[in-house]
Amino acid sequence: MEGNAEQGGGSSLIEDLPTVTTSRRLADRKIERFQKNIKKRGAVPETATKKGNSYPVGPIVLGFFVFVVIGSSLFQIIRTATSGGMA
Repeated sequence: MEGNAEQGGGSSLIEDLPTVTTSRRLADRKIERFQKNIKKRGAVPETATKKGNSYPVGPIVLGFFVFVVIGSSLFQIIRTATSGGMA
């Protein structure tokens, strides 16, 4: 049965033709975009560069993290002080 799939007759060539055309069209589009990008090397717009003012974490999340860390450490100190040492 595999021999029939390899020989194909001629109908397999016609069935494969639309995929080859679509693939070729996508490849040509990629090549065209790449060639345009090559010509623009070094000319980076200012909006694409990162600004130094943005933080990866928002101020609310940072505040919550500080609250949890400092609060838990204070709670641990108070608990240790009231229990009289090591417990």
